[in-house]
Amino acid sequence: MRSSLDTVLGGAARAWLDQATDEATTHASAEAAETTGVSGAEAAGPAEAAGAVAGVPPGSARPSAPATTPVWELRFAEAGRRCGPDHADAARLLLLHAAHAGTGTLTRIYEQGTATERRAVLRSLPRLVPGPDALPLIEDALRTNDTRLVAAALGPYAATHLAPHDWRQAVLKCLFTGVPVDAVAGLARRARADAELARMLGDYADERTAAGRKVPGDLYRVLALTDPSAANGRGAPAPTGTDGQAPSGPDGQASADTGGPDGLAPTSQAGPAAPAPIAAPSTSTGEEQES
Repeated sequence: MRSSLDTVLGGAARAWLDQATDEATTHASAEAAETTGVSGAEAAGPAEAAGAVAGVPPGSARPSAPATTPVWELRFAEAGRRCGPDHADAARLLLLHAAHAGTGTLTRIYEQGTATERRAVLRSLPRLVPGPDALPLIEDALRTNDTRLVAAALGPYAATHLAPHDWRQAVLKCLFTGVPVDAVAGLARRARADAELARMLGDYADERTAAGRKVPGDLYRVLALTDPSAANGRGAPAPTGTDGQAPSGPDGQASADTGGPDGLAPTSQAGPAAPAPIAAPSTSTGEEQES
């Protein structure tokens, strides 16, 4: 990743990244030295901030922050300005890896960060958090209607650790927010022979049809993964476009709808009454201005 960045960054940005990476590495070494002899429960990661609590959900009791914010965390926040928005994610991932950030540090940075900073944290989880301690960050991102965060949350970490029911709800959320299901890591593996997911997809398709609304084309792709005969049996309609893609709205994007007040996908009980049309979500239209 670093070599790729070096080919696209200017001299000043490369020098800044060198300094920021050195600061993160130095901080990790100092934290590792300080935690020598500390019990594993107190040392969740070599760069864990003093007093940080692993696995604390955003919005509840926050992990204790160090008295002074480490310099490398300040560099993390300014990566967009120094490296440009197109390369900020990669630069931030490098800093998190260099700092060996633990769950408490990642949680604090996520809670305090912009959407782009949160996305970088989510993308770092597979390499930095070996167990399920960071699931509260995934769950928080999936409660939003920011499609960038939803897509980032459904990477390899969620594929490994997200509970079956929550994972199914996340797949449905992709369908009604317009996040391509290609963003869901491990989709084919986790969807295979999942009868409950097939039922939920069928209920959602029936709700859309009964309400006179188009069914997202990706729904039939996922349904075919659960059971090819199920998708064929439902008689998936041919896409209306000439490119074979799912039907799109007037802005050229996939149609997006939200479910209940918590942003999770709707499930329905069988019955003759058609559900009320689902309101379209508010999705982010651009990156926050980088600090």
